[in-house]
Amino acid sequence: MVEVLASARSSVPGPQEKARGLAVAPPGAFVIFGGGGDLTKRLLMPAIYNLACAGLLNDDFSIIVVDWAEMTDESLVAQFRESIDDFVNKRGTSAAVLQNDVWDHLTANISYLRGSFEEESTFAALNERLRGRNAVFYMAVAARFFGPIVDFLGESGLASEDDGVYRRVIIEKPFGADLVSAKALNARMLKSLDETQIYRIDHYLGKETVQNIMALRFSNGFFEPLWNRQNIDHIQITAAETVGVEKRGRFYEGTGAIRDMVPNHLMQLLSMTAMEAPTSFDADAVRDEKAKVLSAIQPVKLEDVVRGQYVSGSFGIGDEAEALRGYREEPDIAMGSQTETYAAMKLSIDNWRWAGVPFYLRTGKRLRKRKTEIAIHFKQAPYALFRDTPVDKLTPNIMVLHIQPTEGVTMQFSAKVPGPAVRLGGVRMKFDYSDWFSDGPSTGYETLIYDCLIGDQTLFQRADTIEGGWRIVQPALERAAAEHSPLCFYPAGLDGPREADELLARSGRRWLDLSR
Repeated sequence: MVEVLASARSSVPGPQEKARGLAVAPPGAFVIFGGGGDLTKRLLMPAIYNLACAGLLNDDFSIIVVDWAEMTDESLVAQFRESIDDFVNKRGTSAAVLQNDVWDHLTANISYLRGSFEEESTFAALNERLRGRNAVFYMAVAARFFGPIVDFLGESGLASEDDGVYRRVIIEKPFGADLVSAKALNARMLKSLDETQIYRIDHYLGKETVQNIMALRFSNGFFEPLWNRQNIDHIQITAAETVGVEKRGRFYEGTGAIRDMVPNHLMQLLSMTAMEAPTSFDADAVRDEKAKVLSAIQPVKLEDVVRGQYVSGSFGIGDEAEALRGYREEPDIAMGSQTETYAAMKLSIDNWRWAGVPFYLRTGKRLRKRKTEIAIHFKQAPYALFRDTPVDKLTPNIMVLHIQPTEGVTMQFSAKVPGPAVRLGGVRMKFDYSDWFSDGPSTGYETLIYDCLIGDQTLFQRADTIEGGWRIVQPALERAAAEHSPLCFYPAGLDGPREADELLARSGRRWLDLSR
């Protein structure tokens, strides 16, 4: 049984619990370019609402939505109200209710600015509204607008931090489409902004278990001594989705699983798992250690990459099975498409801690089960002690960090089965965040938005880590572009292509079963 002995939480609490020990963010405006879109309704506004409920937003906090659609302040707030009701009702607990006083105060400070992201007049009008105020600019827009928006922020003076005013920019992925474009975008942004003003967001880093990786390793004396090549056989990082491309066919055709997930999400999980202890939790100290990990990873070998694409299949059993169409049958997908919906690869970290320990990454759509997790497989204990007993094999020792859909930690080990004979059985000890911490519904963006408001860049990517992720996968992208990287097909609703199993089977290993 897991017992919580003390609770000293550093993350942002949900709406049912006031923040303890956290400073209220400074006054200022939160400007959302493309704020009329789905991201703002589903994730950003619920996250901002949660921060307001936690008492972390200044009374002088306001939201300005910049978009091109015909809309008024009132119609925008009405859309947000519909999405926030849905968030509270469907993602909350039975006791969750909308705090109308908080919501009314928040929406009284929402305004709409109609304009193009590529016209000087839009930024002139925005400058008039922001004169002398702190501001965070959130780019909830297509990647092609990142460069033009930053250019106009610089040319209009909106990026200037004169007289103690801060100006910060939050950028969603994809940050570039390969190493060359990522470097070009970084260089373009640094013409108008200082690196301290740029917050490259990865929503995975807002999840409790991801943030808990450092706490788990560095605050517990019995984990960190085992966290090395002497004790760990290999590590698996999985990001599996049951959904297909849905309505994102046009975007996904030009992206694919590798670009969509590996250089950003999976590399962040890998670097936090493999990093050395930072000298402090200062942003640069933490990000320096993550950058060292990425710089020690060699570009992926082509023989260690598997690219897959789902074909028609089914989900479920018997009469209740749901038929699933293949990727090439989805809307806006080209006939004969060579875009991968699944990717698996083996990576090596060339440093003293991890030399000889392979890191296996996999991500894909239309798989058997939705889950994101990090599985640390420890080396097998010597078998000699049990050779004269009925024990024919030992339970693998595995610690799994569950990131989504549930957050927690599972440890698997052997224990003696009761009785006169020496027989061993595999057991699991599991810790779920939901069992021990009573937070309200969250989106994962609360911590990230709050950190930006207070100027903490710890959970945001730096230019060198962005480029480091792209450098590692660049050979796979180049081979796919040259059509020299064959696709491996897998039925929708299963664990992926068999070639991905063979990637581990070469060294006598295997993936954890997604259905467990």
